[in-house]
Amino acid sequence: MRKTTSTLAAASLALAAALAAPAAHAADYAIDPTHTFVTFEIDHFGTSTNRARFDKKEGTVSFDRAAKTGKVEITIDTTSVNSGTPPFNKHLQSADILNAEKYPTAKFVGDKFVFNGDKVAEVSGNLTLLDKTLPVTLKANKFNCYQNPMLKREVCGGDFETTLTRSQFGVTYGLNYGFSDNVRLVIQVEAVKQ
Repeated sequence: MRKTTSTLAAASLALAAALAAPAAHAADYAIDPTHTFVTFEIDHFGTSTNRARFDKKEGTVSFDRAAKTGKVEITIDTTSVNSGTPPFNKHLQSADILNAEKYPTAKFVGDKFVFNGDKVAEVSGNLTLLDKTLPVTLKANKFNCYQNPMLKREVCGGDFETTLTRSQFGVTYGLNYGFSDNVRLVIQVEAVKQ
């Protein structure tokens, strides 16, 4: 009986210690727009690659490396699409492609983080574009956190990418000409710990 009592007492103390221990908490980060770019690439008749980026974007990241959990939200201003060629920008903004007047924003919300050690390897969530929401997984080509010497704060980020089937979002322009249905989406992101 004495052995059972001391075993129960030890278990109770261990449980109390576990409950009293500080819980892991997610840290909040704000997207740094000067180091965050959303770029897309699409094949052009098998000869070259058309590229453009969105100049305006904002968002937040919250993640806990110990618990291996997190959430990211990035909002993209589709009217800010920039290919470097003004006439092409207008076509990208038109109803043929992004329909930016009707849908001025696109949004990615990711809440399933996969880690490789303490580094984020991929983030899965949903992308809303042209009022259609579909699942997307962004794979990290690289990821790192560092102490920024100028900001005196931790900064985390990386290069992420995925391939979208644009017709699933209703963007079918040029398919009948032979343009690719696949679009490579690249997100270079850095976020500052708050």
